[in-house]
Amino acid sequence: MNRPLLFLAFLVACSGKGDGTVSLPSRPVEGPRATELPPVALNPNSPVDYPPALAAQGIEGTVLLRLMVDTSGTLVPDSTRVAESSGYPALDSAAMQAAPSLRYAPAERDGAKVAMAFLQPIYFRTPQGRGVTP
Repeated sequence: MNRPLLFLAFLVACSGKGDGTVSLPSRPVEGPRATELPPVALNPNSPVDYPPALAAQGIEGTVLLRLMVDTSGTLVPDSTRVAESSGYPALDSAAMQAAPSLRYAPAERDGAKVAMAFLQPIYFRTPQGRGVTP
């Protein structure tokens, strides 16, 4: 089912109450579904280096990277982007620098390997767990 038809089916399945509120259906709208599995990280140890100056100050954050892997699980060159900044350029830069070292098993759709874009969070946390986040 293509997206416009799926959206239309969703709208039809919702019931309005006349007061501006809408109730969602109690069960999902039926239709063909693809079984989709995202890429799986394979690195046994994180290749991301915590910037020592920020770690020493207890500065923590999370960088959300947008990555794309091909059908073999290899990162597509020049596809990495910061989707959501940590608020600290040094943390964002450390995540971007480590991205080429990240390894993945490819994504799958209905059992077939597929290229896929996805979001990968990179967490920077101090061992004490009492850091400062933006």
